[in-house]
Amino acid sequence: MDKAKPFGISKREVWEAFKKVKANRGAAGVDGQSITAFEADLSNNLYKLWNRLASGSYFPPPVRRVMIPKAGGAGERPLGIPTVADRCAQEVVRRYLEPIMEAIFHDDSYGYRPGRSAIDAVRTARQRCWRYNWVLDIDVKGYFDSIDWELLLKAVRKHTDCRWALLYVERWLKAPVQMEDGSVVPRTAGTPQGGVISPTLANLFLHYAFDMWMTRNHPGIPFERYADDIICHCQSEAEARALWSDLEARFTACRLVLHPQKTKLVYCKDINRRGDFLTQSFDFLGYTFRPRKSIWHGHRPVVSFLPAVSSKSLKAISQTVRRWALHHRTDKSLQDLAQLYNQYIRGWINYYGHFYGSKLHSTLRRIDVFLVRWARRKFKRLRWRPQGARDWLARVCLANPKLFAHWRFVNVKGRTSGAV
Repeated sequence: MDKAKPFGISKREVWEAFKKVKANRGAAGVDGQSITAFEADLSNNLYKLWNRLASGSYFPPPVRRVMIPKAGGAGERPLGIPTVADRCAQEVVRRYLEPIMEAIFHDDSYGYRPGRSAIDAVRTARQRCWRYNWVLDIDVKGYFDSIDWELLLKAVRKHTDCRWALLYVERWLKAPVQMEDGSVVPRTAGTPQGGVISPTLANLFLHYAFDMWMTRNHPGIPFERYADDIICHCQSEAEARALWSDLEARFTACRLVLHPQKTKLVYCKDINRRGDFLTQSFDFLGYTFRPRKSIWHGHRPVVSFLPAVSSKSLKAISQTVRRWALHHRTDKSLQDLAQLYNQYIRGWINYYGHFYGSKLHSTLRRIDVFLVRWARRKFKRLRWRPQGARDWLARVCLANPKLFAHWRFVNVKGRTSGAV
């Protein structure tokens, strides 16, 4: 560390930040510089960044905004992409702030926190839906673009007086946005969704706007929050409606707005709760919670309120598989295809297979439909024999059931997915 610098940021911190940014990969920012290009002159780039951070002369460049499809294809949402150097700078500050914030965050906050996951949030929500009759499904309209800077900086100052952390957080909040047409637009609120520091700041804002407010004003109502996805559990419809009304006032005071169409009350219907209410399902973190057939004690069929992969998530998986165009990859062997795509398949199984995994089977079997088409294009003897191609894939699956990650997952009573 250079004692002549006004801010005590070490070169080691910048180096560790770069390693994390490299591991996370990501696209180029407004300067068009990829991680590979940044790494080509790594020593000079990191020294230059450290020198500016430690001297207080670092000013973030505009954030490149791109529009990406929402899950399931329901519209688009903006994503901010900082430059590689800026991501490294943000990571330095995030590494400083995260331990401080982790010490005060609520136990029922799960988003972007070490040792916690979306599956933890879904599991807790599942258990509480069995014990509480009603759910208030909260949707904050345009949350990341609506965060009030004054309130957020007040929250940050409450937990640190580190001059360089406060200085750079404020500069990142005020960094302009470069639109897809090249125009640069100033910002007056929010923190770009896609920035390295944004999840920590967004969590801190809702920690005070929601988590601590719930602890003070509605201590008997449990909730799960993953970033701005929030589920509250209530015993009665009246309790849920009263909470809804209170939250509207609270969020208005914090310069946030509840989405009028997406925020809703849900009745958790099952074998013991047989009321007839209009809304009996909700989506949370890629899962749909609703009444489903289940087996109790290994033999008794009942209706239980359970999560399973949502229709939007299944649609997104199907679209991804279709984009692979496996049937056109005849330049590859079957082993090559497995090596290329198993990481995606395992990811889907590991996440969506946790609860009611059978709901995932039919969508994963679509991979085998494309593999059959691939075999018919690859091998002349199978070109005009669709049943022969299916039988061939079934034999491969029986001989090597671990080749594709989904084969053992969807295999039922010895019959392979490739045989149907």
